[in-house]
Amino acid sequence: MSSKIDPIESILSQHSIMILDGALATELEAHGCNLDDPLWSARVLLENPELIYRVHADYFRAGADCAITASYQATIDGFAARGIKEAEAIELIKKTVQLAKRARDDFWKENRETNRPKPLVAGSVGPYGAYLADGSEYVGNYGVTDETLAEFHRPRISALVEAGADLLAFETIPSLQEARVLDSLLREFPDTYAWLSFSLKNEEEISEGTMLADCARLFENSEQIVAIGLNCAPINVVTGAIQELSANTNKPILVYPNSGETYNAETKTWHGHEQCNAFDSQSEEWYKAGARLIGGCCRTTPQHIEEISKKWRSSEVLLHD
Repeated sequence: MSSKIDPIESILSQHSIMILDGALATELEAHGCNLDDPLWSARVLLENPELIYRVHADYFRAGADCAITASYQATIDGFAARGIKEAEAIELIKKTVQLAKRARDDFWKENRETNRPKPLVAGSVGPYGAYLADGSEYVGNYGVTDETLAEFHRPRISALVEAGADLLAFETIPSLQEARVLDSLLREFPDTYAWLSFSLKNEEEISEGTMLADCARLFENSEQIVAIGLNCAPINVVTGAIQELSANTNKPILVYPNSGETYNAETKTWHGHEQCNAFDSQSEEWYKAGARLIGGCCRTTPQHIEEISKKWRSSEVLLHD
């Protein structure tokens, strides 16, 4: 068991919710980056890392209590395909934490708001399917062994922990097999906590088809996984999924859905209409259903996070007055 304090519990013991950040990659695209690349946002690590710092800073100013690092698609294998040797790849993965921490620390020096916690940095551990860059993180049936998954994830987890991430974000996980492997790997890093966030097929099933309720129950006794939930799901399944989780776990539930548009993995483009125009009121519905960590995923912006922050932080001031 870790001797460190659970950072999520520390925030939730003082605040109604913990506010997560929003999209990193699509926000980088809004700043002019071309992410049509197997490395996705990790490409910006190589070409323009200060832009990652800027996006993190924008989210902190908007009210985020946590930045998720640009390491979702930053892997040893992915960098190797670019001819980048392992030692340099590890330094690049560590750099994702350093950029987020610098943005957080610079923001905190200037912060004058008394009703918010010092933000955390969560080291993003994206799924094996993200490295494949073919949309497998939304299907999950990889057809590989536990050992293959462990060898893939271990070096990145190690680098993120060494760089000083406050916790890890196991995110967009589509399969129970991969979730189990990540939970097992976590025990190799006894002073490290993580959240576990699944991609969904619908309100009741994760992407590969395992029942969400079963996933919640299976990780209930994991001491290092300190929150469980969903991300990059469309808005219309979120409330039902929270209810499934809430009935089957006592852990804090996290949600950071996408904007409601649909992603085409073949063309790497988004289609449909944004459905998160009222993130503040939607966050209230999610809170009532049981969610305590709330933010946004693909196509959400600092403006969406600011809506959540204004709603929840102002109400907390009234509660404390």
